[in-house]
Amino acid sequence: MNREMNLSHYINTAKSVDFNKYEKKLRIAILGSFTLNGLAEVIQVKCSDIKIGCSTYVSNYNQYNQDILNESSELYKFSPNITFLILDTQSILGDLYFFPYSIDIAQRKSYIEEKLNELKNLINTFVKRSNSKLIISNFMIPTYSPYGIYDLKIDYGIKEMIIDLNSKLNNYIKNQNSVYYYDLNSFVARYGQNNVFDYHKYFFGDIKIAFDYIPYLAHDLISYVKAIMGINKKCIVLDLDNTLWGGIVGEDGFEGIKLGPTPPGNTYVEFQKRLLALHQRGIILAINSKNNEQDALDVIRKHPYMILREEHFASMKINWNDKLANMKEIVNELNIGLDSLVFIDDDPVNLELIHTTLPQILTIDMGDDPVNFVPILMKMNDFDSLQITDDDVKRGKMYLEDKNRKTLLGSVSNLDDFLKQLDIKIEIKNADEFSIPRISQLTLKTNQFNLTTKRYQEEDIRKLVNDKQMLVEYTQVKDKFGDNGITGVSIVKKEDSEWIIDTFLMSCRIMGRRIEDGMLSSILQRAKEDGIKKVKASFIPTSKNQPIANFLSDYGFVKEDNYWVFSLENDIKIPKHLKIERK
Repeated sequence: MNREMNLSHYINTAKSVDFNKYEKKLRIAILGSFTLNGLAEVIQVKCSDIKIGCSTYVSNYNQYNQDILNESSELYKFSPNITFLILDTQSILGDLYFFPYSIDIAQRKSYIEEKLNELKNLINTFVKRSNSKLIISNFMIPTYSPYGIYDLKIDYGIKEMIIDLNSKLNNYIKNQNSVYYYDLNSFVARYGQNNVFDYHKYFFGDIKIAFDYIPYLAHDLISYVKAIMGINKKCIVLDLDNTLWGGIVGEDGFEGIKLGPTPPGNTYVEFQKRLLALHQRGIILAINSKNNEQDALDVIRKHPYMILREEHFASMKINWNDKLANMKEIVNELNIGLDSLVFIDDDPVNLELIHTTLPQILTIDMGDDPVNFVPILMKMNDFDSLQITDDDVKRGKMYLEDKNRKTLLGSVSNLDDFLKQLDIKIEIKNADEFSIPRISQLTLKTNQFNLTTKRYQEEDIRKLVNDKQMLVEYTQVKDKFGDNGITGVSIVKKEDSEWIIDTFLMSCRIMGRRIEDGMLSSILQRAKEDGIKKVKASFIPTSKNQPIANFLSDYGFVKEDNYWVFSLENDIKIPKHLKIERK
C-alpha cells in the first residue's frame, strides 16, 4: 500500500487499457502552471482499476489562464466532469519568489490580494461556463528565503505571504458548491521537498514534481474521483489477533497479548485510535475473527488499553466458522453492499479467500510489522468524501440502535407486531440547503432500493430544488430506539395533469419496515390534493436493485407502455403502523 509503481509502468499500461468497456465513464481535465507529464496516464490507469473508463484533456504548458478565460477553448469543447488545476508558488509570485523584499510590506499585501482576485476570477469564470467539478491546489509554502532564519522576524515575509494566500483561497472555496481545495503543500511536506522537487528535471523542462512522485500525486487526486463517483467505502471489517492487538488471546491469555503504552503494544493502540477517529466521522466497524468468543470479548470489554469497545462495532462475528461465512452474515446483518467493505486481516490465506470469492470487497494486507499499520491506513483514499453530513457522523450510533431493533424482532411472534411496537414516525420535508448534501449522497450511493439509480451531485440537486416544476423531498425516520436520520429521497416532475416520479430511493438500512409505502402514499396524496389524475414512475433494473423490482406493481401501479401508472381514483394505501408527518 505504501509503494507506488513507477511512472513508466503506468504510461505503458495506459496504452492497452480499453476505456470503453466500463459502464461508468468520466472525462477529466488537467491544467497546470508547470509540466505534469504522465499524470493523465496514471489517472487513466487508476480509474481503470476502479472500473471507470476515463478520458483526459491535458492543457498546454502553463495555458490554464487561456483555457479558462477563452469560452471557445479546447477545455470547454472537451466538457470535463472533473477538472484539476495544479499551481505552483514560483509561478504565482513571479520575480517576488526570488526577490520578495524588493517591495515594501504594503505592496506585498497588495500583490497577494491581486493574485487572490485573479484566482477568484478564474474560478468564477470556470463555474459559469462548465458543469465540471473544479479541484484547485493550494501553494507550497517556501522553505527558502534570502533572509534565512531572519525571515520569520519579518512582518509579512515570503512564507507568511503564501500562508495568507492559501488561507484566503481556502475560505473562498468553502462557499463554492462545485469547487474543492487540494492541499498540495501537505503533499510536498508528506514526501519531502527534496524528494518531490528535482533540480535536474526543473531546469530540463520546468518539471516541479519529480517523475517518481507523479503516481503519488495521482493517488491523492483519485480521492476526489472516488468521492464524486460515490464509490468510497463505508465499513471496515477487522480481524482481532495480531490486528487489533499483538499475539493470540486464546494462547497468550488476557495479560499476555501486546496492547499498551510500550512497544509493540503502542502500535496497536494508535492503530485503534485511528480506527476510532474514522468511526466517529461515520465509518462502520465490524469484527470477523476466529476466536473463543468469551476470550475476545473479555479483551474488548475489560482490557485497560483497549480503545475500541463493544459499542463501536456494528457487527461482531467471533467464532470458529470460516471467515467467508462470517463475512456473508456481516453483509446481511448490516444490509450494505459488498463493494462498501474493506477487510483487514493478518492472515494472507483469509485475505485470499475473501478476495477470490467476494472480489467486490477491498482486502488489505497489513504485513507482519504493526509499525506499518497506521501509515497504511492513513494512505488509503477509500474513505474520503466531499461532504460529511450529520447522518454520517451519527452512523455508528444508528447501527447500534439497529441492534436493539433486531433484538425486539427476535422477541415478537410476527412482523406486524414488530412494526407496531417500533412506534415509527416518518417526517417528509421539502429539500433545503441543510439536506441537499445528504440527498445527493443518497442518490450517489443507494443501489438496492432505488427505482432509477439516477445519480445527482449537490449542484444538480440545487438546480432541481430551484425548479418550480420539480418536487424534491426527503424522509427522516424515527422510532422508539432512535433517529435513523435522512434515509429516503423522492424527486417528482410536476406536469399539468400528471406527476412523474424521477427518483425514489430509500437507504437499505431501513428496508423491511414498509417506510417506502409511507413515502409513496405521501406523494400520491399530495398529487391528489393538487388535482392531479395520475402519477407515473419508471423502474430501471440494474444488477443491484432487485429489492425494489416489484414495489410499484405490489402497490397498485399498472404498466402502460414504458411507465408504471397509478390512477388517483384508486385508494391510496397508508400503512397503519406509521405516523406520517408532512412538513
